[in-house]
Amino acid sequence: MMKKSTKVIAMMMIGIFLCMLDTTVMNIALPAIQTGLNTDLTHLSWALNIYTVLFASLAIPLGRLADVWGRGRMYLIGLGLFGIGSLTSGLSLSVGLLITGRAIQSIGAAIVFPASMTIGIQSVALSRRTGVIASLGVMQGLAAALGPTIGGAVTQFWGWRGIFLINVPLVAVALCGCIAWLSWRHPSHGQVKLDLGGSALVMTTLLALTLVLVKGNDWGWTSRVVLSLGVTSALTLIAFVWMEAHVSAPMVPLALFKDRQFNGAALATVLTGVFMVGLLVLMPSFFTKVQSKTELMAAIMITPASMMIFIFSPISGFLLAKLGARRVIFSGSLAIATGYGVLSLMGPSQYWQFALAALLVGAGYGTIIGPITVLAAGDFTGELLTASQSVIGVFRQIGTSLAVAIFVSALAANLTTAKTQIRTYATTTVTTLSIPKQAKRDTLRVVDHQLATEQTAQTVHEPITAAKARRLVAAIYMQVLKARSLQSAPVRIKAQIHQQVAQKVHSQVKHTNQRIRTAASAIKAKTKIELTAAFMRPYQVAWPFTLLLVMTTWCFAGRERKSGKPS
Repeated sequence: MMKKSTKVIAMMMIGIFLCMLDTTVMNIALPAIQTGLNTDLTHLSWALNIYTVLFASLAIPLGRLADVWGRGRMYLIGLGLFGIGSLTSGLSLSVGLLITGRAIQSIGAAIVFPASMTIGIQSVALSRRTGVIASLGVMQGLAAALGPTIGGAVTQFWGWRGIFLINVPLVAVALCGCIAWLSWRHPSHGQVKLDLGGSALVMTTLLALTLVLVKGNDWGWTSRVVLSLGVTSALTLIAFVWMEAHVSAPMVPLALFKDRQFNGAALATVLTGVFMVGLLVLMPSFFTKVQSKTELMAAIMITPASMMIFIFSPISGFLLAKLGARRVIFSGSLAIATGYGVLSLMGPSQYWQFALAALLVGAGYGTIIGPITVLAAGDFTGELLTASQSVIGVFRQIGTSLAVAIFVSALAANLTTAKTQIRTYATTTVTTLSIPKQAKRDTLRVVDHQLATEQTAQTVHEPITAAKARRLVAAIYMQVLKARSLQSAPVRIKAQIHQQVAQKVHSQVKHTNQRIRTAASAIKAKTKIELTAAFMRPYQVAWPFTLLLVMTTWCFAGRERKSGKPS
């Protein structure tokens, strides 16, 4: 029979799975949500950002609150809030309500995530601690990586609302399991102070930084508001560090950062999150918008990354024991850097090239994600151990938030430039055509509609349809009769005139349609080239920064000084 501790760990894995899944499950459904709620990508990105920012800001203070009120009780409250937020998001009729639902979700996740790690770790004997930490860490990475795949499949069959509503039955299962198996005894810790000031400062830092990254392109990077937000972010970060060094119960114990290996783990967590989520946040939209794939097909196309995480995460603990921390982190970092090199150089129309990049990034992320959670724990015990896991969870969310902000804002800037170039090219191409002015206006109207949805132009089969041609024939026929004063002419004469008009109009329509089709094909080719470049350019810019991830290798001990052995 399954041990109680195993059941508890299983429930904690469900909680972690839900929290981390919803950091990326929206990515592939963004086009469908954008259409369903009639909004733009910039506003919609806040449904992603609000989750990660609040999750990161509240995880540690709410974890401290759980220490006071009891982790089991707080865990149930967190699950309940997550379920309510999921329902609100799934049933929302506006982007504002969706953002509200995601905010409620994030508060629940900020309770569930740190409590899951602490309850899971403390449910087993000390000898099994490393293995449990590794397992919970693997679940974090795997859930985040599977998000787009699950999101694509659910969106395809049940619509975008399903990506939120599927959480509800899982929340119900976790609630029932926790009520049955969690211990409700809570030893008194006396009056524990909560670091509300530190929480407010770190939230301000993250909000200001995210606003700069998301709105910098729209407001202008050198505008007064963006510069003010940048200064605010820097000052509140400095104030946060000073406060944590002087308060009696800091939200983030600065003693953690005296450990070189913990610093390396924190930095690697942020960078791996940026590069992994960067892959997942743009490519699904590229496949659906530029290459006109369905959400399900787009999900299948990015599964190589998830598959490699699924393969490498379970064996990463074995690799850590055999090779040591430095070699494991180096090999994973090198795989991610190589994957981004392939992304920056590939021809996106050749799927095998993207698949190779996804395999490399997924393998690298899977190799790092499990060991990094163990390495962050190091030799910490007691409150420092709990704090190390909560802080690493926060850094994971910071990485996700930065990835969404950086890559989405970069894409938005690139798309603005691409749309301008496409519109100019289309206007020049259509203006030079020897076709009626109305046909020119209709053609450019189609181009504008495609640009508004950020999709490649659809093939124009019959720009001037048979119905339009018949109306033209009728209008010109009546004009000819009136011009020649033949309204009272014999039927035979009218029939001859109608036939002559019809032949001339159909000939003109045929030539006009041919010219428009040729122009539309050229515009479509230009659109695909420009939009593809807009999506690929962020990866080309990001590639050199993968070297920062490789450099974190030297923060970790070699094989002779590895910090933990999986049980």
